[in-house]
Amino acid sequence: MASDHKGILLESGTNELEVIVFSIGEGVFGINVMKVREIINPLPVTKMPNGHPNVEGIIRLRDEVIPVIDLAKVIGFPASERPEQDKIIVAELNKMKVAFHVHNVSRIHRISWEQIEKPTKLSQGLEGSTIGVIKMDENMILLLDYEKIVVDISPESGINVGQLKALGPRERSNKKIVIAEDSPVLRKLLEDTLSSAGYKNLHFFEDGRQAWDYLEQLGNNKNTISELPHVIITDIEMPKMDGHHLTKRIKEHKVLNDIPVVIFSSLITGDLFHKGERVGADAQVSKPEIVHLVQKIDQLLS
Repeated sequence: MASDHKGILLESGTNELEVIVFSIGEGVFGINVMKVREIINPLPVTKMPNGHPNVEGIIRLRDEVIPVIDLAKVIGFPASERPEQDKIIVAELNKMKVAFHVHNVSRIHRISWEQIEKPTKLSQGLEGSTIGVIKMDENMILLLDYEKIVVDISPESGINVGQLKALGPRERSNKKIVIAEDSPVLRKLLEDTLSSAGYKNLHFFEDGRQAWDYLEQLGNNKNTISELPHVIITDIEMPKMDGHHLTKRIKEHKVLNDIPVVIFSSLITGDLFHKGERVGADAQVSKPEIVHLVQKIDQLLS
């Protein structure tokens, strides 16, 4: 599957993505192609003592040992009725490889981030596992928060606030930072960690479209140019407008183009790193390397 990552996904800033659609029970779900390394038939699973209830065990794929996460258990759906049709989606995120056990894989859809709606808090809640809903014809495809699923199982794979202590005290509260991040959990983590690092003047937006509307308004008004941020941090995967398209818009704007943009995402690997370069990102940091993110911000603002 890795060899199929070229094409649309190597174009820069199109605000499009490709989604692999799969099913669990009667539910239909999607995962960004760029997270997926390959799709395989189930392999023998070695159970681990005292393992997490959502982890079936580990598999050996060529020379790698990879944990298998049962997505049906994660979302509270029944087990597969036809295990012979089950598939394993091998994914890479936060610099980790994990295998997601699903019940069936159907096809790949090319869509725009504009087609993705954020779940409402009434249906979702901050602790939910869904980050977006794709409206496609008569169907709705749910995008799960795969990073959160992994961090819930293995907290050490997430952002470690304690690592910031190694950087020592500093005072940078006058520096304005705009942050586009759709995950409520990560917005809170970034607020806590950047504040601990001395950055207090933080402005958060839930997706790239909201951030762009705010920045464009500032940049197009001579009276508000002094309010422009000193640096912009953006995730890649966000409803309405992704981080690559946001970065491209910023770098093409005659007033905003000098503002440093840092892409902070679990998808800073291979092809996507080059895509970030092509849209003009000044730095790219892989989640969960929060210390590296703060160091990059320090460098860009020095």
